[in-house]
Amino acid sequence: MSARAFGHDGPAATHAPGRADDPLPAELDRVLRDYERAWRAGDAAALASLFAEDGFVLQSNQPPVRGRAAIQAAYEEQGGAPLRLRALAYAVDDTTGYIIGAYGYGDAPGDMGKFTLTLRRAPGGQWLIFSDMDNMNALPKPPRKDAP
Repeated sequence: MSARAFGHDGPAATHAPGRADDPLPAELDRVLRDYERAWRAGDAAALASLFAEDGFVLQSNQPPVRGRAAIQAAYEEQGGAPLRLRALAYAVDDTTGYIIGAYGYGDAPGDMGKFTLTLRRAPGGQWLIFSDMDNMNALPKPPRKDAP
């Protein structure tokens, strides 16, 4: 991986502030929209095809999953829900990048969780997910009974 993509001040890196109204470049947006479509369809093979051959899925409360075949197997019993992904920030250089975002489902207001996608590609090739890490937002704590 190139240190430039993750160093935040490499001259070839492209950055977006964490504002919902700053769209991703089309080639990065495609990654999110393809992920949403495959998830909604419950299509584990299509989800796995978005990953690099040696990619990772890092879900909460689950061991790491590595490689397309293992990713497909891990996704076999998941999906089928109306996933919504939105980007908060991104950076790319020629062959590496990332998207930091938030997710929710259906028309429910707000975000249920957040994610990071690290990306890579062959020079000039299509972006693939190298790692997908997500976790849910914490539920608000109920007020203490002895609190005023």
